[in-house]
Amino acid sequence: MQFTSEQRLDDGVLEREFTLGEIPGTLWTPLSAAPAPLILMAHNNGLPKGEPRLVARARHSATHGYAAAAIDAPGCGDRPRSVADEQARADLRKAMQAGEPVDEIFESFIGPLVEKAVPEWRTTLDALLSLPEIGGPVGYSGWTAVGIRLAVVEPRIAAAGFFAGGYVPRAQREEARQVTIPLLFLLQWDDEGNPRQRALDLFDAFGTKEKTLHANMGGHTGTPWFEVEDGDRFFGRHLK
Repeated sequence: MQFTSEQRLDDGVLEREFTLGEIPGTLWTPLSAAPAPLILMAHNNGLPKGEPRLVARARHSATHGYAAAAIDAPGCGDRPRSVADEQARADLRKAMQAGEPVDEIFESFIGPLVEKAVPEWRTTLDALLSLPEIGGPVGYSGWTAVGIRLAVVEPRIAAAGFFAGGYVPRAQREEARQVTIPLLFLLQWDDEGNPRQRALDLFDAFGTKEKTLHANMGGHTGTPWFEVEDGDRFFGRHLK
């Protein structure tokens, strides 16, 4: 892991950009000298690590004593996109504008993205846990599809907060039954991009006995800020 820049933000959080092979990432750490528990933060469907809502969540968590990290998934952010990626995005935009079904397009695009992203998250986790300022345990917050796979294959993930607003491939809907860690699931009741019943069925499928559903009125990007604060309390119960 190579740090390429750093700055002390006005809330006292240290923000550092890093590269790990081809993986670009950002790490936010608190002022505390003690090793901090870590939260991995992934935005729905591979939006960039610099997306303002993700950055705001990460900084808030860092001010509450957590280290937070985000990476750009393959083909996302500043990473090169393949011809197939570009075609899938173009097909998706066209179908949505025409009001046509988009599940199969999402399946062809998001499924492979999950398969590529999860190994990179595990490589990143190895590197982060080798830093003296970061200790365990580890939480995960954000993109549900990647989070399900990580929760199943990565034993170091102790608790997870999932956002229900992104497409979850069929493979991960099946894997949800294998998720056994404590879980907080956030649902926007009127999410225009994710059918409510599908999200409720997914919550029902999770295999963990400790799962909580928070549902709020509003569309895809309308998750209330107090859910970020509630999320930190959730992680406080399981990571501290």
